[in-house]
Amino acid sequence: MLGKSSYGRTHHDYQATDVMAPCGATVVAVTDGVVLEISPVDLYDPKTDDGALRGGKSVSLLGDDGVRYYGSHFSAIDGKIRAGVRVKAGQPLGKVGRTGLASACHLHFGMSPECASTGDWWIRRGVIWPWRYLDAWRKGAVKSPVTEIDTWERKNGCSTKPPKGA
Repeated sequence: MLGKSSYGRTHHDYQATDVMAPCGATVVAVTDGVVLEISPVDLYDPKTDDGALRGGKSVSLLGDDGVRYYGSHFSAIDGKIRAGVRVKAGQPLGKVGRTGLASACHLHFGMSPECASTGDWWIRRGVIWPWRYLDAWRKGAVKSPVTEIDTWERKNGCSTKPPKGA
């Protein structure tokens, strides 16, 4: 994220982080990798509250480290970003917004194993707490989530259906 932002150590119902930032702030790739999928249109409808659409406009990136990084609630996705495109750390992905099920401008940030690559939104949205990595990266330190992601995947596996209540 470019510019001022803040985040907490918890999330309301699963392991992810909401990075609070002004609407329109630039979101950048946290690592080199390949874009797995994007949702360039906000299809969320509160009447149906489909969990797959709660993120609104989003980007899912498979880092060269094998970790999937996910951001959602964008106001816009950069025109160069689409599935299969290779990105570099620091490259703009889009702009902070409040699409989907979001009442304030922020970036929902999740980290997970690649699993199905696309369509497994209940895993893609995040499975480990990102704050310790965000803290390190903010200080310029190198800290990798690979071991924690691998441990989570060995313990939990990659489910093929969302859990009840997701």
